[in-house]
Amino acid sequence: MQIEKTALAGVVLIVPPKFGDARGWFSETWNAAKMAESGIEIDFVQDNHSFSAQIGTLRGLHYQRPPHAQDKLVRCTRGVIFDVAVDIRKGSPTYGQWVGADLSAANGHQLLIPKGFLHGFVTRTPDCEVQYKCSDFYAPDCDGGIRWDDPTIGIDWGLGDLQPTLSAKDTVAPMLADFDSPFKWEA
Repeated sequence: MQIEKTALAGVVLIVPPKFGDARGWFSETWNAAKMAESGIEIDFVQDNHSFSAQIGTLRGLHYQRPPHAQDKLVRCTRGVIFDVAVDIRKGSPTYGQWVGADLSAANGHQLLIPKGFLHGFVTRTPDCEVQYKCSDFYAPDCDGGIRWDDPTIGIDWGLGDLQPTLSAKDTVAPMLADFDSPFKWEA
């Protein structure tokens, strides 16, 4: 597996190899031993799968606070998404900064988003399916979010004039300036 660092320490793009023949292809999407050799040791306990029918469906920016904070490994298994991570670790030199990557069924890329980062994505094609692994179980009392369009973060979602399709929760999420992050940066 190819592991590419991003501008945000801890957020990495994982590019699994694909082996193809006349039947189709095969790809190993997670291997704990190989990841540990690269310094990534995460015990995933929950897998999630979402479907978004429309282009411009935006889910995020979400986090789950301690004691149920989650590392996430995200991949798109149908269609194309633009996947985003935002650093919300107090004291981090990259606090409030974001990185994004195009994930698609065709490229097989995955984005690893550690605890202490917001996560969100927008669909680039109709009928997208996204699957992601989590290192802790969903805990509704620890669930939270920040506005997808917060100008201090300044994410370029690539929507142009298209208004995103949002959940009611994402529509009323607070701004980063009004957020007291429970995450701390550890050098």
